[in-house]
Formats: sequence, structure tokens, C-alpha cells
Amino acid sequence: MTTDRIVMAFAGTMILASLALSQVHSAYWLLVTAFVGANLLQAAFTRFCPMATFLKKVGSRPGAAFE
Repeated sequence: MTTDRIVMAFAGTMILASLALSQVHSAYWLLVTAFVGANLLQAAFTRFCPMATFLKKVGSRPGAAFE
């Protein structure tokens, strides 16, 4: 799996998990959803993603978005 796909899978998992936790525990979990969404938006324009940088350091195969 490429870095791009791992980042998108992780972001989707975090969004779904925080939405579920906001329904079960507290609405403050929606802040995680907002953070992930903001990070995806800024990564679209700057091509900088902290998780992609980490994955590159641990040897993940590069993709087209985060080279």
C-alpha cells in the first residue's frame, strides 16, 4: 500500500471513530473530526502531511500525492 492510501485510510478511520465516539460519549470528539478535515485540506494545497512524513521515514512506498 502506498503512503497516499495509508494516509487516506487512517484519516477515514479517525473521522468515523470520532463521529461514533461523539454519539456515545461527548460532542467534543467532533474536534478530532474537524482537525483531521483541516489537516486534509491544508495537505491538498501545501503537499505537507505529518503522517506522510512519518510513513516516508519508516519506509512506506511513495505515492503520487506525497512524494
